[in-house]
Amino acid sequence: MKISQVLNKNSIIADLKARDKKGVIDELADAVSKTTKASAKKIASVLMEREQLGSTGIGGGIAIPHGKLDSVGPILVGFALSRKGVEYESLDNKPVHIFFLLLTSEDSTGGHLKVLAQISKLLKIDRFKKGLLAAKSHDEIYDIIMEQDEDF
Repeated sequence: MKISQVLNKNSIIADLKARDKKGVIDELADAVSKTTKASAKKIASVLMEREQLGSTGIGGGIAIPHGKLDSVGPILVGFALSRKGVEYESLDNKPVHIFFLLLTSEDSTGGHLKVLAQISKLLKIDRFKKGLLAAKSHDEIYDIIMEQDEDF
């Protein structure tokens, strides 16, 4: 499954204001909630519950907060870019700049894993990561993701 199929342009934050993990989760949840029936509060709660199991900061300046919530529909993706970086309890203890949020319904396992795999593949491409970090607007971020996603 391609990210282009599940990422709404309105779920992209080009300049994240948050300075800590809870703030990131709240800001991302707010952006994503505008594209679904789920409330920002419920989305944030699900994501923070998942963070309690272990940080979704995977290292290399990247985090993929994710969770399951039936009211979001099958699969929902959001994106945020932090210019300054956020202390996120990442596996490498370094600040996180790139955030992909992933929400799926409770019964979605295959789709969830396919999108996670697609995000992981894209984030292994240095040119893609550098392009995201240099992007100036949510339109530019969206275009970078769509262009790279087409190549897979």
